[in-house]
Amino acid sequence: MMTEKRHQLIMTKIEREGVVKISELVVALETSESTIRRDLVALEKLNYLRRVHGGAVSIKSKIFEKNDLDKTVKNHDQKDAIAKAAALLIDDGDRIYLDSGTTVFEMIKYMTQSDITVVTNGISHVEMLIKKEIPCVLLGGQIKPETKALVGIETLNMLRHYRFDKCFVGTNGVDQAYHFTTLDPEEAAIKKLAIDLSKEAFVLADASKFGEVSFMKFANIGDACILTDWLEGTEEDKEKMMIRTVNA
Repeated sequence: MMTEKRHQLIMTKIEREGVVKISELVVALETSESTIRRDLVALEKLNYLRRVHGGAVSIKSKIFEKNDLDKTVKNHDQKDAIAKAAALLIDDGDRIYLDSGTTVFEMIKYMTQSDITVVTNGISHVEMLIKKEIPCVLLGGQIKPETKALVGIETLNMLRHYRFDKCFVGTNGVDQAYHFTTLDPEEAAIKKLAIDLSKEAFVLADASKFGEVSFMKFANIGDACILTDWLEGTEEDKEKMMIRTVNA
C-alpha cells in the first residue's frame, strides 16, 4: 500500500475514533509495526496527530494529558466538593492510597482523621501531607513531568507490598461501555493495582469526565464507587455505576 493511502486511512480512523493503537493499525493496514511507527512520526510532524505510548490521538481529542496546573484550575469548585466528600469517607486508623490526580490532591486539606497512613505516587501531595503531619510513603519510580506522578515498573513493584483499607484515584473518562479510562498506560497500571489492593475503592470524577473515553482502561464500572457532581444520569444508571453524587 502506498504511503499516502496509509496516511489517509490512519487519519480517517483517528478522526472517527479519536485514538488509535499501533497494533490495530498493523492489522487493519496489513503492514509492519515499524512502518506504522514511521507513519505516525510523519503525521505528527505535520501536526495531524499526537503520538502516545502504543498509538496516537487526534489533536482535536479531549484525551490529551493536561499539565497539573491546567487540571487544578479547571472545574475547581466541583473538584473541591468531591474531594471534601471523599475525605469524609476516611476512618481513624485507615491505611489509604492516594493517586496523583488533582482532585485527589484536594482531599488532603480536609483530612483530619487520626492514626492514618497514606501511600501515594503523587509528588505534589507530599508537602501538604507533611504540613498536616500525616505519615506518608512516597512510591519510587520514573517522574512523569506533566502530572508529577511516579510511574513505571519500580512504582508497581513497590506498590505491590501494600494493602489498603481504601484507595482514591482520578480518571480521564467514565463511560458505561468503556468503563474507567486514562491516557497513560503506566498510570493505568498503577490505578488498577491500587484498586485491586484495596478493600474499598473510590474514583473521583467531576461531571466533565462522563461520556469521555481515554486511551487505556484501568478498571470496570462497578470495581469502584464513583464520587461526582454529575447530575444527568437516571437513578438506574447511578445505581448501576455505583455513583454517589456530592453537592458542588
